[in-house]
Amino acid sequence: MRRSLLIVSAVAVAGVALLLGAFWLTRQLCVRQLGWAGDDVRWLRQEFRLSDAEMARIRQLHEDYKPRCQDFCRRIELKKLELKEGLNGAGTNVSATVEQTLAEIGALRAQCQAAMLQHFAEVSRVMPPAQGRRYLAEMRRLTLNFHEQVEASMAQPSASPHDHR
Repeated sequence: MRRSLLIVSAVAVAGVALLLGAFWLTRQLCVRQLGWAGDDVRWLRQEFRLSDAEMARIRQLHEDYKPRCQDFCRRIELKKLELKEGLNGAGTNVSATVEQTLAEIGALRAQCQAAMLQHFAEVSRVMPPAQGRRYLAEMRRLTLNFHEQVEASMAQPSASPHDHR
């Protein structure tokens, strides 16, 4: 009986120690991750193995570009609200105002994409050449390919109900 009580006590102590250790480890990992919150470019150091000097320059480029990006996003959002208002009053017709607003949204998006591509090129020049080429290729792919994939899929003949042959 005494031996059983000793085994149960040892298992209980080991269980509590394991639980406390897991709690401490989880807390440490969470604190470390929260310390990186708001660091938009941290992933670059890991992915491209960048030095402190390279990261400092990239952070500065990122901070310098951020207001421009926010301005594009704000202007596009305002135009989208304008479009929504125009569509609400348009009934079943697409008015000239709606067409003009769509064109303005498209122009703003094109300007935004061009600015992003320029920013990505600047960032790539801070990196070692091979890493910079890889970064720039991936950023171009992410920036441009989404729309190209949609356009390509819509341009292909298909048997979908939206086929307009």
